[in-house]
Amino acid sequence: MLKDEGIALNLPSEHKDEVIKRCGKMLADGGYSTERYIEGMLKRDAGFSCAIGNGIAIPHGEVEYKTEIRTTGFVVLTYPQGIDWSGQKIYLVIGIAARGEEHLDIIGNIVDYFDTEEDVQQFLSITDKAKIRDIFYGKAAK
Repeated sequence: MLKDEGIALNLPSEHKDEVIKRCGKMLADGGYSTERYIEGMLKRDAGFSCAIGNGIAIPHGEVEYKTEIRTTGFVVLTYPQGIDWSGQKIYLVIGIAARGEEHLDIIGNIVDYFDTEEDVQQFLSITDKAKIRDIFYGKAAK
């Protein structure tokens, strides 16, 4: 569900819509969705911000774009300088394409590991993609 090419670290700040497009392109390139899913991701965030607090945003598509998902997967992007996401400072972006309820495990691991913005700041220093995968699969302790 998370491949090395789905992990982009230390990216320069950019507009949130560009971040969503980058996530969507990475999901499509990874075989998780079609590129049309990007449209659903942008609509979702326009209707309800994908920023969830603690410096994290989780862009994903509107329900009517579920047909554009090929298989469940996600991508991880880090922005050490932060980006403005509807008035919130975001450092960690996790783009999700999920079939059925499979996204709940991913979100559960995010909530468990990233209790505070300090947890997110510590995560930004990780460069080992295997360790990053372990965190998102619930195999890594803080």
